[in-house]
Amino acid sequence: MTLRHAALTALLEGEASGYQLAKRFDVSVANFWSATPQQVYRELEQLESAGLVSGRVVEQARRPNKRVYTLTDAGRDELHAFTARAARPTAMRDDLLVKLQAVDTGDVEAVMKALTERMERSRVKLALYDRLRDDLLQGRDEEEFLREAERVGPYLTLMGGRAYEQANLRWATTVLRLLDRRSGAAGVRGERGTARPEVAGRAAAGMGRVNRHAG
Repeated sequence: MTLRHAALTALLEGEASGYQLAKRFDVSVANFWSATPQQVYRELEQLESAGLVSGRVVEQARRPNKRVYTLTDAGRDELHAFTARAARPTAMRDDLLVKLQAVDTGDVEAVMKALTERMERSRVKLALYDRLRDDLLQGRDEEEFLREAERVGPYLTLMGGRAYEQANLRWATTVLRLLDRRSGAAGVRGERGTARPEVAGRAAAGMGRVNRHAG
């Protein structure tokens, strides 16, 4: 997958300026592709040159004129061809996992702090995804939405984003508990065999958040 296809996919939601498309990347596309506004603007210019999108100038009374872009038939054909091709395997490169791999000779407290920070980022993302889901469903249950919606792609990718962050929280919660059990040196534990209150609290908060977002 390239930024080209991510931008074309985002335009399936309708006509957009470069600014509006960049905002879509921040919201509805962010759980599977990231791009800076500058990258989005450059890509739109290239897509227009390739005939995959068409642009037009919209005059605005109190603001500078803006250029908005629409997916062309050629752009839709490009997306169709893209979906027919074999998907490339995802290459994982995770700095935190490398630190965990080396944790036995590393700074356990720093790694645990990094885990806690990742959990917080997952909580923030889950809250955003839940709001997006509510916007998509508009009071309907999932079955009703899937029966009535014109497009289900955004909902399916949203499900993937939610599942990923939920799994992240469950995994990080478990790892925090395991690391705390192993850190039995003086000053690391309060009472032998008992998890430190701050670690227990972080783990409990993580699982509580997963349960609240499990629906």
